[in-house]
This record gives sequence, structure tokens and C-alpha cells, in this order.
Amino acid sequence: MDPDYYIITAHLLGALAAGGIIGLERSYHGRPAGFRTHTLVCLASSLLMLIMLYQHKWLPGATPDTIRTDPTRMAQGIMTGIGFLGAGVIFKEGLSVRGLTTAASIWMTAAIGILMGIGFYFPAVLATVLTIGILSVFRRIESRMPSHSYVHHQIRFRRHEAMTVDELRQMLGRFGFSVANISYRIPDDEDSIEYRMVLRTDDPGNTASLAAFLLERKEVRTFQLSPTGD
Repeated sequence: MDPDYYIITAHLLGALAAGGIIGLERSYHGRPAGFRTHTLVCLASSLLMLIMLYQHKWLPGATPDTIRTDPTRMAQGIMTGIGFLGAGVIFKEGLSVRGLTTAASIWMTAAIGILMGIGFYFPAVLATVLTIGILSVFRRIESRMPSHSYVHHQIRFRRHEAMTVDELRQMLGRFGFSVANISYRIPDDEDSIEYRMVLRTDDPGNTASLAAFLLERKEVRTFQLSPTGD
């Protein structure tokens, strides 16, 4: 068997392992692009770079002087194409945007696949370890860091029972929220009034407490609490 075949196999198996490891972390957290997606992305990137690495295999008889293909163009094409796949896992829920971390992990997986494809193993393995660290360890660090949580809030009252803005601010303040950017809307039924705003709190658990309180208020016709974040 051609010795190059062993090297090609090592490149592809390395890409499969790296993509699978990153994909397992995404699947564990229930992300839309998980184990199989990341594995295929990394494997495909490696496979496409092998085309450039072994140009003499698919251009038999051609002298090195006649080959003018540029490997960097293949890498640029891969990373551009991955952008479309990454866009597919980003979705908008109300005013919140989710899936950005998964899109970034797909992009990183493609870059690792390119390194595996050209046999640049050390940075590829190091990047795989660092990526897993960012997705898992950094998650715990981020959850323990003091930070503000933002919630997009919509609430609709019966028109004759509606709270005033000051009353609404006071009520939300009791649950640890500060209010910004209030807007007003009268729906088509004209029997209600709707407030839309952005809430800020230091404790994400306040959102559940506020939701439980609003469920018991008869004058509240509908409400929505949408925490921001990936």
C-alpha cells in the first residue's frame, strides 16, 4: 500500500477525533449542532485540505512547475462556507439571540480540521484542548462571575385595571429589577394596554419569582419574560 495512505488516514482520524470531542460537549448541553455535525465539519475540512496537500495524486504526470493551486484559497473557501452552517444554528427568540457559541464552535472545528488536513498536529491538538476548556471550564467561571442579567419583558393589562408606570417600576423593584426603555402599545382589541421594557437584575433567580407573582395577578392578561444570553 502507498505509504501516503497511512498519512492520509492519520490526518482524517485526527480530524474525526477532534471534531467528535468538541461535538460531544455541544451534544451534552443540548445544542442544535452536536456530535455528528462537528465531526463532519472537522472531517470535511481536513479532507478538502488533503486535496491541496496531495496535488500530485490527482494531477498525475504534471511537473511541480505546472501546479499553481494555492492551499490558502481552499482554507478561505472552507471558512467562508462554514459561515452559512453557523448561521443555521443562530436563532432569534423574541429579542434574544441564541446559538452564537455553537456557531463559534463550528467555526473553530473547521479551523482545527484544516490544521489536521495539512498535518499541523501540534496546534490542532492544542486548539482542541483549548476549545473544550472554553466550552466547559469557562462556562463554570462565567456562571460564578458577578454580572448583570438582562430580561426582555412584555406585560399586558386590562385597560381599566392597568398599573401606572410608577406602580410598575415599584413592583419590579421589589423583585430586584431596574427598568429601562419602556415602550407602550394598545393592541387591536383596544381593551388592553401593553408595556415593553428591558429589565436588569443581579440575580437571575429573580425572573422565576417575578413570573410566579405575575401568574397570580388577575389584571395581567399576558406577560413574557425572555432572559438574554446564548
